[in-house]
Amino acid sequence: MRNLRLNILLLATTVLALGIGGFLYWIDALASAHATWTAGSLPALACTACNVYRALARREMGADALALIAIVGAIVLGEALSACIIAAMFTSGQVLESWAEDRAGREMSALLARVPRTAWKVDGTSIVSIDLAAIKAGDILLVKPGDIVPVDGLVLSATATLDESVLTGESTAVERRQGSNVRSGAVNAGGPFNLVASETAERSTFAGISKLIEAARSARAPAARLADKAAAWLIPLALGLAAIAWAVSGDPRRALAVLVVATPCPLILAVPVALVCGMSNCARRGILVKGGGALENLARATILFFDKTGTVTGGRARIAYIKAAKGEDKTDVLRTAAAVDQMSAHITATVIVATARERQLQLEMPQDVVETHGAGVSATLGGIPVRVGTPDFVCKTVPWPEWAREFLKTVGEQGGSGVFVAKGDRVMGALHLADQVRLETPRALRLLRRAGIRRMVMLTGDRRDVGEAIGSILGVDEVCAELDPAGKVAAIAQAPSASISIMVGDGVNDAPALASASVGIAMGARGAAAASEAADVVLLVDRFDRLADAMELAKATRRIAVQSVSIGMGLSLVAMMVAALGYLPPVYGAALQELIDVVAIMNALRALRAEPSRPTGRRLAAEEARRWRDQHEKLMPVLDRLSSLGGRVLDMSAAQAGPVLQEIDQLISEKILSHEREDEAVIYPVVAELLGGEDPLAPLSRTHREIAALSRELHRDVVAFTETGSERALRDIQRLLYSLAAILELHFAQEEEMYLAVS
Repeated sequence: MRNLRLNILLLATTVLALGIGGFLYWIDALASAHATWTAGSLPALACTACNVYRALARREMGADALALIAIVGAIVLGEALSACIIAAMFTSGQVLESWAEDRAGREMSALLARVPRTAWKVDGTSIVSIDLAAIKAGDILLVKPGDIVPVDGLVLSATATLDESVLTGESTAVERRQGSNVRSGAVNAGGPFNLVASETAERSTFAGISKLIEAARSARAPAARLADKAAAWLIPLALGLAAIAWAVSGDPRRALAVLVVATPCPLILAVPVALVCGMSNCARRGILVKGGGALENLARATILFFDKTGTVTGGRARIAYIKAAKGEDKTDVLRTAAAVDQMSAHITATVIVATARERQLQLEMPQDVVETHGAGVSATLGGIPVRVGTPDFVCKTVPWPEWAREFLKTVGEQGGSGVFVAKGDRVMGALHLADQVRLETPRALRLLRRAGIRRMVMLTGDRRDVGEAIGSILGVDEVCAELDPAGKVAAIAQAPSASISIMVGDGVNDAPALASASVGIAMGARGAAAASEAADVVLLVDRFDRLADAMELAKATRRIAVQSVSIGMGLSLVAMMVAALGYLPPVYGAALQELIDVVAIMNALRALRAEPSRPTGRRLAAEEARRWRDQHEKLMPVLDRLSSLGGRVLDMSAAQAGPVLQEIDQLISEKILSHEREDEAVIYPVVAELLGGEDPLAPLSRTHREIAALSRELHRDVVAFTETGSERALRDIQRLLYSLAAILELHFAQEEEMYLAVS
């Protein structure tokens, strides 16, 4: 803000001097007019000299150097009006640049806003609030539900449920037993617990991450401006031509005329205008770019680093898979677990209940509910005892199922947690809760490849096997697993020094890496304050594919800026030749330079209307896309029944299987096929128009025909089995049930990705 005010003051001073000097010149007070113009150019001259000095200290020569030479030369040769005009152009460019960065900076809150200021200390029989700085090692602290752990310490209570996603990046809450270490910055996701401080606030984990951010920021070299790169060849050319003109003519004013029209006003003005317009264009799409340097780097980036949790995954646990025991139905497993978990406030329970409600399952109200903190919930449903929770908790009263070992092995390999469900005297099934890949992630990575990214590296604090499993699904070039914040910074530091790198993250643990990359990008919709502050770009819309939009808009903005510079400097080169031949006095050269500036700036303003290469003018309303996706969620119980029935149909007698198969056949006809017909008649025409092309949905329509063919074949086999009870027909029915479940699950995922793409 201070730089912006200073630049506005400089511009106002210069413009005021131009006006007053013009009035004095009009009333024939020529000496006073020249003195006023000279005085008006001096503040800008001092500012320009400071900029040139700082550039020279970095061993650079920027666009400001030629402006400095032109202003000094004009003053020395008595061309005060030319000096004042050049000064006005320079200060207006400074105002535009500083305004752009200040505008973006105001959008962000203070750095690390989530750092707690106070803590609750247990002092004998009372609990008092104390400043964070007053905490000493050995103090007993109370951490209330939802509070942030203020310092590193040891759990004093029996258990503590913590959300450590801001530190580790992992979304699944963890249980810490008595005596376990906990780190500052984690959030209490369970009941209140006592903590023995092992460190002061200054020496705790959260403070250490803050220091890493500052260290990474100070180590990052300043980005070279596009204008400075263009000035690298213009300065020696202009000085050489001016020297030749002076030497040939013997008139120093001819050299000054060359320098006046060579003053890089198209660089000083057109580039900031294009960048400001590009930043505003990005902001309209939910992409906050904090400065022109970040936009320039984003346009040239070739290496992408990204965190796993909250970036390419949703950042929240969801039900990834339902395991039903032999003879049980997946929908019944979910319904039973959700019915009991209605009475629990645990974050895992809320996920299970929310999923059941999304699928519109009717939930029975449990009785005799008893919750064991950190283990699970027991209750009765219809007079039958039910237990939902950890495997050890559930299997205390019932035998371990034979499939439990394989299920837990899968959970361990893929990450997440397992919730077992027992009803009566047996385990009826289990739920695998895991953080799943965002729906838009595969498409976003494809778009980023097209936008110019050559190498993709996923950084995660998770185990290597879990990270590599997700990396192989996404097709990334490299996976770096088991990394702490310092490890992520080190991984980014290994990128070639000449390359431009992007880092995308959303948690406090990502903030140092965001600050160390060429361009740090934060998923700001639900990301931590530290990540947003350390980043150069914030995606305010919580969608990973907006990064591809940001890159394409940055490329379009840079292309327009280069065009503006080329137009302006091309015209300036022609004017320089005319001035060198003596046909363009300095004052007229300054006026001509103004016209060149207008042409360059008008072209630069096109960045305000730049569009990504994919059409975004006509989009599907987000509410409509969500409504279409919700229809799939309502059909998930039918898909669960298809796969569950496929697993147990061969164990049924003909008398048992007949009615069940007739029921599923009717469900397919009434639910699935009617949904597919509605897709073809109502939804697909709308989406096809948005996508464009002759027949963009032909592959999905082909899938509809395959689903219809499988459904007809299943119907024929069900009728045949009902009449004959043939075991061969039953095996064909099992194959068809599995086939329909698989193709429908894939088809729904493809449709949801398509809906997201056009919304």
